[in-house]
Amino acid sequence: MFCSPSNILAFGISVLFSLSSTSASLATDSELTTAQQTQIDDTFAMWGQDDSPGVAVGVVRNGKLIFSKGYGLADLEHDVPIDASTVFYMASVSKHFVTFCILLLEEQGKLDLDDEIQKFLPDFPKYESPLTIRHFIHHTSGVRDSLTLWRLAGNDYLDYIHDDAIYDLIKQQKALNFPPGEKYLYSNSCYFMLAKIVEKASGSTIRKFAEKHIFRPLGMKNTHFHDDVNQIIKNRAFSYQANWWKDYRNIIMRFDLVGSGGLYSTIEDMALWDQNFNQNRLGKGGPDLIAKMLTEGKLNSGESCNYACGLQNRIYRGLTTIEHGGALAGYRTYFLRFPDQKTSITILANVDNVNAGKKAKQVADIVLAESFSAVTPGVQSKSKKDQNSKSAKPKNEISQSWKRQ
Repeated sequence: MFCSPSNILAFGISVLFSLSSTSASLATDSELTTAQQTQIDDTFAMWGQDDSPGVAVGVVRNGKLIFSKGYGLADLEHDVPIDASTVFYMASVSKHFVTFCILLLEEQGKLDLDDEIQKFLPDFPKYESPLTIRHFIHHTSGVRDSLTLWRLAGNDYLDYIHDDAIYDLIKQQKALNFPPGEKYLYSNSCYFMLAKIVEKASGSTIRKFAEKHIFRPLGMKNTHFHDDVNQIIKNRAFSYQANWWKDYRNIIMRFDLVGSGGLYSTIEDMALWDQNFNQNRLGKGGPDLIAKMLTEGKLNSGESCNYACGLQNRIYRGLTTIEHGGALAGYRTYFLRFPDQKTSITILANVDNVNAGKKAKQVADIVLAESFSAVTPGVQSKSKKDQNSKSAKPKNEISQSWKRQ
């Protein structure tokens, strides 16, 4: 069939129009509206000042960072603004990176989750019942919390703590809080010791292992486990305490223990991490590692402990979530993911008056408004397994916000 030049031109224009319309539609599906961006700005207006510490916010949808913005300053002394590349201390959001290292080592055949702790830490005391890696991952070990012990001994846990000192303190405990597997009780000791197990099983520090097997493959160039307090961190946000309006004080932190916390990262790098939940590229690849990450531990009774591998499965306003928060010094962090909507929100703050979990959910209310309207009204945030279980509300890296005297 013969087509005239004018017909060909018309056809070409129609194809281009169709493609451009499709592209516009896809962009609209992924990006936030001006109104939504303004609502997010309003949510963080309190910290969006040129004389205040503040917050970095990231929203990822379908693997794309569709919103990233900083509010306030990373460094009050030098007037350095917060942006998507500002490096924050992640506190207990670090924990699911530790468990991912453990699962990678299991995949490599270097450990089993049901191995007893003493296989890798032979100097750790034995109690009446065996303690396993699995108990440590799910906070069902009964091992007493390391930072609480350190503080009860009259020490400041924001100061430098040598690994051996905290490990010796944990080992000195004559008893557990309860038999392993009987209860859930959040314990930073567990994750400090999981980091030591990574070291023993891999033959390298968790910093080097995570760099080789997680951060470098995903392109997370500004993320690392900070195991050297003397190391300079470019673009670091320093932490602050809010006293009264416009009155902030430094919270000096020399803490460099890794495992319970210790990770430093950015909004941009956390977006790369979020992508891996959609399509795992690490280890042998495929969805198995992600599925294991989201599998909750079991108590001896057979009931769920409501805690997976450094993450929690919950429901917020009728939508399934995967989440975890963190707090130490003036840092407040939260990672909130809606897997069915392929949307996540990360909140990183450097001042102690930010409720990062609450703010993450307020951002979710804005960016997922249509999804929430499609579910049953009145559904509240809760654990998927037990709506009223206290075990569904873990402590962060510390049990209370630190206050300078």
